[in-house]
Amino acid sequence: MMTEITGKRQGTAGYEEKDSPMGKVAVGSDHAGFFMKQDMVLFLRKENWHVLDVGIHDPGPADYPDIARKVADAVLDGRSGKGIVICGSGVGACVAANKIRGIRAGLCHDTYSARQGVEHDDMNVLCLGARVVGMEMAKELAVVFLKARFSGAERHVRRLEKVRQLEKQGLWMKE
Repeated sequence: MMTEITGKRQGTAGYEEKDSPMGKVAVGSDHAGFFMKQDMVLFLRKENWHVLDVGIHDPGPADYPDIARKVADAVLDGRSGKGIVICGSGVGACVAANKIRGIRAGLCHDTYSARQGVEHDDMNVLCLGARVVGMEMAKELAVVFLKARFSGAERHVRRLEKVRQLEKQGLWMKE
């Protein structure tokens, strides 16, 4: 079950219209990130983001790969422009999300990485560790990530295309 929470969009620089997929963010968590996700959804709504809450909706046990998949699906099918996945450390969610073709997830603990990950690497999913970063830092990371835009600079486009080629080739180690 998914819950959509909509806030009015204001003409703030860097924000997209709420009806545009880029103005929407899918947010999900496992049980370790549940309370941070709940707070994040409320915060983003207050900040006028259009939030698609893909779960979980109670603090019971949940597996981070399932939530990473739900957030990734929302990004890939256009229901949202970006996603945020929260688990205990953020590592598991990041590993799982990056297994999905078309997702470029980054685990961030600082605003530079959250912004640069989008501007240079076209990161479309932010992974957060609820047991690693506090709520105030998580809010700051989310806003920086959501406001950032891919630069489109030739060197970044070239590198992103190389990443896409790696993804298409499905490289893995042979035994």
